Amino acid sequence: MAQGLVRTLIAVSAAIVLLATPVAHAQITFKSPSWGELSPQEKQVLAPLASDWDKIDGTRKQKWRGVAQRYPTMQPDEQQRIQQQMRTWSQLTPEQRAVARQQYKTLKSLPPEKKEEVRQKWQEYQNLPPEQKRELAAKPANGRSTAPMRAPPQTPPPPPPGAPAR
Repeated sequence: MAQGLVRTLIAVSAAIVLLATPVAHAQITFKSPSWGELSPQEKQVLAPLASDWDKIDGTRKQKWRGVAQRYPTMQPDEQQRIQQQMRTWSQLTPEQRAVARQQYKTLKSLPPEKKEEVRQKWQEYQNLPPEQKRELAAKPANGRSTAPMRAPPQTPPPPPPGAPAR
């Protein structure tokens, strides 16, 4: 009798494991609506993403739809910021988007004091005049210029007029 109960429990346990395995390994998928399935309000808010909409995965589409639903309750400056971010995002290449996502993940994982430091540096950068921003953008992160290196002149240039002779 006890052996029969043990065998039944083992069989039931095995069945549960076998039935649960596909569920445990299944990925959660979100409905991935086409552009045509969006409401007029969603289309208006998400317009900068229209040309890329069909290439966006379902999870990200749901996040963007959430933004569109919250959009009417946002302050005008928030709405403007969201629109600018979508325009900027739509102009990035897939590689640039991957880099941006990685940078976001890295920043998100920073401790609070480092996040504050990055925020302050970003604010300082935002306050720079456009010409300084362009100069900084032309330099790689390691501080070296991206301008092509030139060979040094073979003969020294002549001294400027009125300069003492060497």
